[in-house]
Amino acid sequence: MKAAILRAFGAPEVLTHGDLPTPEPGPGEVLVKILAAGMNRLDHYLRSGVRSTLPLPHVLGSDAAGVVEALGPGVTGFRSGDRVIPMPGYPTDPAEAAFQPMTGAPSYAIRGAGPTGTYAQYMTIPARWLLRDDTGLPPEQVATLPMVVATGVRAVKVVGEVKPGDAVLVHAGASGTGSMNVQVAKALGARVAATVRTPDKAGFVRDLGADLVVPLDGFGAAILDWTGGRGVDVVIDNLGGEVLTNSLDVLAPLGRLVSMGFVMGTEACFPLRPFFFGQKQIRGTLMGDRADLEWGLAQVTAGHLRPTLDRTYPLSEAAAAHARLAAGEALGTIVLLPWG
Repeated sequence: MKAAILRAFGAPEVLTHGDLPTPEPGPGEVLVKILAAGMNRLDHYLRSGVRSTLPLPHVLGSDAAGVVEALGPGVTGFRSGDRVIPMPGYPTDPAEAAFQPMTGAPSYAIRGAGPTGTYAQYMTIPARWLLRDDTGLPPEQVATLPMVVATGVRAVKVVGEVKPGDAVLVHAGASGTGSMNVQVAKALGARVAATVRTPDKAGFVRDLGADLVVPLDGFGAAILDWTGGRGVDVVIDNLGGEVLTNSLDVLAPLGRLVSMGFVMGTEACFPLRPFFFGQKQIRGTLMGDRADLEWGLAQVTAGHLRPTLDRTYPLSEAAAAHARLAAGEALGTIVLLPWG
């Protein structure tokens, strides 16, 4: 099969197009023909060498949309040709399949960050971690969904406990994750403000339903004005560092800050007195469970959430796609087409 192969860590051009053996499904596994593979910021960091212990050569990628190609021994409930969506991460030890949340299972792994990823024409996956694709959308749109939907539903609905009428601040609203966070919060009935790094992305975020879009730099004054000085009930922060610190300043008493990333810094320093007396909370979260993805996909099917596809590239141009990803130019998710 063809694949985008990572043979060394470094700049985008280290990704090369080549041949790898087509995997065969073992007991309880399904062979999936990948029709489209979504890219995430994690892929950029892995390619750059943030996890230098990753065995090489390696195939990156967590997201995919595909069809069932073949079934391993003992698999029921699927048949050849079924449209499917693989879970982007799951416990690799079958004994931990019921672990809640599954991201806390000792064997939990994200595809492409351990197990072989989706930048290829085929993949195998345990049948229990395969979902039916009932969205009715083209594969290139479906491939934008798994990681951001599961992560967004977990962060906004489950951990953030967003409810109707809440005022919610979503950072990096034009990113793959941020764009879904905006939509999930709106689907739950919240009023949503979002930050963007550059003004050219503001229209994109407004089209997703954001009630207010403000520049990331100096966002505090605009958010306090929007809330009449009270602050927001929930902050969804995928940036970290100083942004997290400044977000606490616009978090209302009893508010919840959900930390789900740290691309702008792994450390934050803030005064404890207003945090303590305001009874504010910081809650960490990783990716979502199967139930989170199922809930989100049902919202997609119902038309309450929509994919944010930036653009597609043939699998052979994975390096060029990564250059766009690394530059932060994408509005939504970049998708690779293994058969294009």
